[in-house]
This record gives sequence, C-alpha cells and structure tokens, in this order.
Amino acid sequence: MRYFSTRDKTISISSSEAIIQGISKDGGLFVPETIPKIDNLMELTKMDYRKLAYFIMSKFFTDFEPTLLKEAIKDAYGQKFSLKDIVSIEKVQDRYLLELFHGPTYAFKDMALSILPRLLRIALKINDIDKEIVILTATSGDTGKAALEGFANVEGIKIVVFFPEKGVSQIQKLQMITQEGENTFVVGIDGNFDEAQNGVKRIFNDREFKEVLDKYGYILSSANSINIGRLVPQIVYYFYGYLDLLKQGELEDGEKINIVVPTGNFGNILAAYYGKKMGLPVNKLICASNENNVLTDFINTGVYDRRRELKLTSSPSMDILISSNLERLLFYILNEDDIAVKDKMERLNKNGFYKIKNINIEDFYGDYSTEDEVTKTIKDVFVHYNYLMDPHTAVAYNVYDKYKLKTKDNTKTIIASTASPFKFGKKIADSIGLNTLGKDEFQILRKLGDKTEIKIPEGISSLKDKAIKHNNYCSKKEMKSMLKKFLKVGEIYD
Repeated sequence: MRYFSTRDKTISISSSEAIIQGISKDGGLFVPETIPKIDNLMELTKMDYRKLAYFIMSKFFTDFEPTLLKEAIKDAYGQKFSLKDIVSIEKVQDRYLLELFHGPTYAFKDMALSILPRLLRIALKINDIDKEIVILTATSGDTGKAALEGFANVEGIKIVVFFPEKGVSQIQKLQMITQEGENTFVVGIDGNFDEAQNGVKRIFNDREFKEVLDKYGYILSSANSINIGRLVPQIVYYFYGYLDLLKQGELEDGEKINIVVPTGNFGNILAAYYGKKMGLPVNKLICASNENNVLTDFINTGVYDRRRELKLTSSPSMDILISSNLERLLFYILNEDDIAVKDKMERLNKNGFYKIKNINIEDFYGDYSTEDEVTKTIKDVFVHYNYLMDPHTAVAYNVYDKYKLKTKDNTKTIIASTASPFKFGKKIADSIGLNTLGKDEFQILRKLGDKTEIKIPEGISSLKDKAIKHNNYCSKKEMKSMLKKFLKVGEIYD
C-alpha cells in the first residue's frame, strides 16, 4: 500500500514514511492509493477489539511486520482502558451511543493516540532513522492531553502542544498543564484553535527551519488527525460498534445503519466514511456541528467559507472554522483530482472560501445545534433516560433529533459519544439545574457526582492536587520561538 498527497499524486511513499512525515511536503494530506474492501462481516464478529484492530490496520500499514504491529496493538489497548472491551454501546431511547471515552484521558482521542506513538517508533525502525521525532500538535481540547499521555516519556520523541488559552474547558486545561514527562512541552496561546493550527502548519511548511532542525537531529511530525497513523485506528471502532450490535441481535447481517458524529476537524467522521468505503453498511453519515457550522454550510451548499467569527461554545473540541481533514474528503468528491484539491486549498488560504459546483456528497447529512439546544438536550436525556452526556455528544444527539424529524428515516443509528461529561462539569451541572454559583470546578464535580450517582473518574478528580508543570504562554506569532526555546535550537538559527 502506497500513500500519495491530496495535492500531488506524484508524491508516493510507504505507510511508515507517511506516519513519520505526518503532513506532505507540499502541504497536502496523505491518502492510501486504494481503500481495502471487507466482505464477510459475520466472520469478524468472532474478533475482540484488538484482533479487529490488527485486521483493519494491517490492510493499511502493509510495511509493518505483523508481529510488531500485533504487539503495538496489544500494548496500546491494555490496562489504561477501564473496559475490557475498550468501548461500550449504550442504548438510549431509540439510538445506540458508542462510548469512546473509557481511555486514560476520557476522550475518544485515546482510541488512536494510544497506538500512534507505538506506530511511530516502529516506522522509525523500518526506515532506519536515528533522529529524534518532535511531535507538534495544536489542540482544541482533547487531542492535546491524549497525545501528551501517549507520548510522555517515550524514548526518542518529544511532544509540543499548543492550545487556545481561552478556548478549552478548565479540566481540559488542567489535564494538559499538569502533564509530567521531561519530553513534554505545553503552551497556551493568545488566539483560537484555528490560529494555533495555522501556526503549526506554518512551522511544518517552513523549509529553512526544518533544515535547521535536521542539523540538530530533529524531525517534525504530527499527532493531529492529519496524520494517517492516527486516522486509520479510528476506523476500527465503527466496525466494532456495528459488529457488537450484530452479536447482540440488534442488527441483521448487512442491515444498514446511520452514524452520527460530532465533529470540528472532520477526522472522526472521515474515519466512518473510510469504514463505509471499506464495506461497512452505512446509510447516512450525519455530520453534527455546534454554532461554528462551517461544515453544515459546506455539506448543504458546496461553499466552504471560514470568513466568520469563531464562537466559543461549551463543546470546545468543535470550535473550529478550518477543518483540516475535509481535504481528504475533497480529494474523493473531486474524483481524486489532486490539482483541483490544491486549487481549492489555495483559494481557502488566500480568499477564505471556495465553492464546489454541483457538489455530490449524498453520503452525508449536515446540521448543527445551538447552545440552548445543547443545554436542553443534556437535561432532557438525563431527566427522561437517566443518561449523562457531554456537550459534544449532546450536539450529535440533538442533530439526530432534527434529522429524524426532517427525513422520517427510521434506520438504526449509532451516535459517537466522544468524551466523559465530567470533563465539562460546569456546563453539565448548569444544564441539569444544579447551582454552581461561587463554586470552583472540583466542588461542581462533587455536586454533579452526588446528584447523578456516577463516580467521578480518578484521573479527573485527582487533578486538583497535581502540580502545574507547564506555565507557558505566547502570542500566535511567537509559536516558533517557543518551539526553538524548548528544543534549544535558537542560537544557531538566530
């Protein structure tokens, strides 16, 4: 299996090289030359999560030695997950919530970021590279902590995370700035996620700086879902969810499902799209946005327009106006025309928008939820079904309500439940009618735990007593300077 850039198909590399590079040298994203097909789903029902993960990943990562890949998967999906089965499915009302937050940082990002460090280390051996990898990542909340957790104290790798200082929840921030590990570096920026992400991309595209890093023995890579090594593992849980429903007798073999995904950067729903192209029986992929509804507009009009004010919402992982992974979908809906993709991305960068005439993305349905709708959904589902959900999951739940009302479609539906509600204590407490006035985050969490009779995850409750390890702050223009400071490359470069 070879991988080429969405912007230049003459760039062709192996899966291990694609994982190391993260992003192509031309700014494009790596896509597989073909998407493997899976025929007999019933056969896969015999597999546990780890065996299924190997079955799927081995079809994409073909230059990985099977034994090493199996060991990486076994290590990644082990004791750090609180469930033996890694994920669970909870039936609420007439829908199935695929809970993806039972990993070490209580967010779906653990599903891929637990395996990515191991894939990266194998990839370095395959390519006989003895340089140190610098993982450079922008986060809108959950990716940062999951990446830090995955890469902390991994030999031969440093990880640098930039996050919007005022664009994450208090718990998300504490998870990051208390991270231990000499190889970790966390920086809050005076800006939003898009500005953090753009700053990271500028560093990746700075050839002169990358040459300097090379002289110091560093190679840049990414832990965002622009890295194919993070995207492919996300395909696994959609297959697992479907297969689990098959085993439970909730679905018949070949019966189609809808999949609802709350998404900002488009990676999580793109993994479901890959699943459909591989043979997962999917009727509709429902793209759920918050009030930063740039994806909703694109799906419904063919116009991608980031020329709007970014809104800070209670679902910060979706507070995004530049959805990087949409470029991979563009590649497919433009019939794998790399020149056309490059043109659209240049237009977006220069003009702030692009348009696709006669857009054909019938696989997708797009809608969004307002803050008031998110609040009401959290409350109603808790009151009527005794199920507590985080704001991102509530966005998806509410959008599915709208979808059903509009289409009258009764296809069985899986909703990706992406984070523990205890990562967003104040919003959840306020939504279900608890008085949070004058209370700090941990007092609110205790009150929330008492009211719901749900145990607060240890990794969240223990944050109160953890020491701050990263007290770094910069403007969006100073991001490269902060990176140089951490890597100690400023003397020669300046």
